[in-house]
Amino acid sequence: HGLVASAHKAAYVAAKHGLIGLTKVVGLETAGTGVTCNAVCPGWVRTPLVEKQISAIAAEKGISQDEAARQLLGEKQPSMTFVTPEQLGGTVAFLCSDAAEQITGTSVSVDGGWTAQ
Repeated sequence: HGLVASAHKAAYVAAKHGLIGLTKVVGLETAGTGVTCNAVCPGWVRTPLVEKQISAIAAEKGISQDEAARQLLGEKQPSMTFVTPEQLGGTVAFLCSDAAEQITGTSVSVDGGWTAQ
């Protein structure tokens, strides 16, 4: 939600947008020092909080957990698969590598196509 907006989530979206702004400022202020600052913006990750959402959808609609998960993914994540912690870790590892030393002050979406819509 740092790169997009969603209705009825004003405080959450504002906080995430603020982090993206802070990332840009720190990237500018540390450019050329060997320090980089980037934001990794994940899509749906199957966390305990997301599991609760899946269970609530399943209960409300009388459908299976798998169908509820597909519906949740279908709302925003075109890949129709959850982002894994390993994928996020790989992105962070890349951003910490020498190959990424000129990447600073930006956000990297790891979201199965959500922000590309």
